[in-house]
Amino acid sequence: MPFELPPLPYQYDALEPVFDAESLRLHHEHYHAGYIIVLNHLLEGRPRLNSMTLETILLDIRVAPESIRQDVRCFAGGHLNHCLFWQAMGPQAGGEPAGDLRQAIIETFGDIDSFRSQFASQAMGRFGSGWVWLGLNRYQKLEVVTTPNEDSPIMLGIRPVLGLDLWEHAYYLKHRYRRAEHVRCWWNVVNWAKVGEFYSLNLELLDRRPR
Repeated sequence: MPFELPPLPYQYDALEPVFDAESLRLHHEHYHAGYIIVLNHLLEGRPRLNSMTLETILLDIRVAPESIRQDVRCFAGGHLNHCLFWQAMGPQAGGEPAGDLRQAIIETFGDIDSFRSQFASQAMGRFGSGWVWLGLNRYQKLEVVTTPNEDSPIMLGIRPVLGLDLWEHAYYLKHRYRRAEHVRCWWNVVNWAKVGEFYSLNLELLDRRPR
């Protein structure tokens, strides 16, 4: 069945002043919705692809015919990336991670500030449009990676738990060309409780994979 635009788990003005309501509305209703419209058009009349999840398609993009493969990669990735992006933010959020996620970050990066510094550095080092991610690799260890355009980190073998959209449409109305400002302010709306849930869920998925 066709993919649908999920509602945001908060109102468009709920993340102000980090994200202004107009930016969030355009990002959700125009850009994310647009990806879904194009994706549904690409998959129309292709029952095999329509029966698959986004992850299944992206894990083996060769299931898509070559004539539409690159577009499916872009628009399926864009849909999946944004679904995680919206959920990992919230009002009255920010602060620092807790529990198992906090411990894993400290074990991997040394401390929370070092993690944030590496995350920001990779965000600034991504040339052009793309995303920066915190995710679990196949060894169940955290990594910070970037992906170009709308590529999903699962295509790199990384299970994402946190991602930041680096396309200019995500921040241009608020921050103009200042990506560093976008990254710095975004920490104030990260919903660490939800990110911790993503971390635990992906650990379980990696535990259940065939050895």
